Amino acid sequence: MDVDTYIISADSPEEQKLLYEELKRLYGKSLPFVSDPELEIIDPIGMRNGDIAYRGYALMDENGNTIFQKRNDHWGIELDETIKLIEEEYNSIE
Repeated sequence: MDVDTYIISADSPEEQKLLYEELKRLYGKSLPFVSDPELEIIDPIGMRNGDIAYRGYALMDENGNTIFQKRNDHWGIELDETIKLIEEEYNSIE
């Protein structure tokens, strides 16, 4: 897929750096993190859960419009299914 991929969380940049490094250590690579402590990106995507974010994923277009989102605490454990669902949504907009 021709998409940019980011991990967006309300964590501080310092916390995200630790997570980035741990993912890189465990898997040999990581994804860029975006710190959103004010939930300015997370809220419009529909992933706000009070003062924190739900776990899950979303697909946005180049204008920042949400195409779809899914709340799923286990998206990483279910990575094959997560990728399949994202690919299906991506292919449905082409």
